[in-house]
Amino acid sequence: MNYASLKSLRCKGGLKARLLLADGTAIEGCGFGAQDVRVGEVVFTTSMPGYPEALTDPSYAGQILIWTHPMVGCYGTPSLEHSYCGIPLNYESDKVQVEGFIVSELPPHNHYLSAMSLAEWLESNNVPGMFRVDTRALVRKIREYGVLMGALAVYPEGDGVSWDALERRLRGSEAYDVRDYTLKVSPTTVLVHKPSVKPRARISVLDCGLKYGILRELLRQGFEVVRFPCWSRASELLEFDGVVLSNGPGNPEILENQVSVVEELVYSGKPVLGICLGMQLTALALGARTFKLKYGHRGPNKGVIDVMTGRSYITTQNHGYAVDERSLEGTGLRVWFKNIDDGTLEGVRHERLPVLAVQFHPEGGPGPLDTTWVFDLFARMVSRVGDG
Repeated sequence: MNYASLKSLRCKGGLKARLLLADGTAIEGCGFGAQDVRVGEVVFTTSMPGYPEALTDPSYAGQILIWTHPMVGCYGTPSLEHSYCGIPLNYESDKVQVEGFIVSELPPHNHYLSAMSLAEWLESNNVPGMFRVDTRALVRKIREYGVLMGALAVYPEGDGVSWDALERRLRGSEAYDVRDYTLKVSPTTVLVHKPSVKPRARISVLDCGLKYGILRELLRQGFEVVRFPCWSRASELLEFDGVVLSNGPGNPEILENQVSVVEELVYSGKPVLGICLGMQLTALALGARTFKLKYGHRGPNKGVIDVMTGRSYITTQNHGYAVDERSLEGTGLRVWFKNIDDGTLEGVRHERLPVLAVQFHPEGGPGPLDTTWVFDLFARMVSRVGDG
């Protein structure tokens, strides 16, 4: 491929950046964060604020994230001291999870809670960033053609990373769909979290990349939460009063071990709540199918409708796969929520078993309490089973 026609760009920060997509699209911009080369699936979110939460969301592992809002970084990154039961309030994990970050403009940061700038934070997490980019054009391409693999390089202005080198790196990298990213984001040991009050019950989590927001909501419910690595056995998780199947990154259909474990969990009779990837694993375990969305649902402004009540809600979402509604027949799962924009499944409930699953994030709180009642419903299921 020939990339010589690209114009040279001067960057005040002294770092340049290049992005090469799998279809040959080559984009030059300014760099920030770490000097590195990363490969990932290029996706976008329609969020305005909330970049600390998004960048630390384990579901973004293996992906290069484009932020559609033009001004990003103006409030810096918050201190970890702001927490609930020891869980940071402004982060979804303990590190930046994305492979790279692309924004239009990077303004100076100024906020009383800020501990460092976005650029400093990415650098400390060894993650490259790119700005002075027409993110609108990038998003239009993804919406039209679907998500693409890409290679992002950040380097000093006097040096350089050639387009040919990026092309070789891209061609030699594993496709996003075939890699198990849950192994990258899952805890390696069992972790116990206690609420601020006497626990009303003990909940286990199959942790394939649990967001801290989900953990905080479970603690607010008064649950003691025990997180198990994603390769754990069903018998370990069933020693508790209820089970949560967490969110996480990647293609659910390659997670054969987790699907087998979830099959045991849902048929156990214990209350089960699946969120995002957890819903996909639930559906696969019961015999349904999943498929990849063209460009995914990512942002805090996604409308869903509860088909049982007719009520609609604004939800936070971050997923690139969905459950095929046509495959639900014979699984015992009923449609609960549907996406208002494209009609895809956003929630299911089992006809007989105490199993709930949602594709959106009920802890995301765009309203801020729109669908947190899903946790209340799960808590009532746990209480009923416990009383029985």
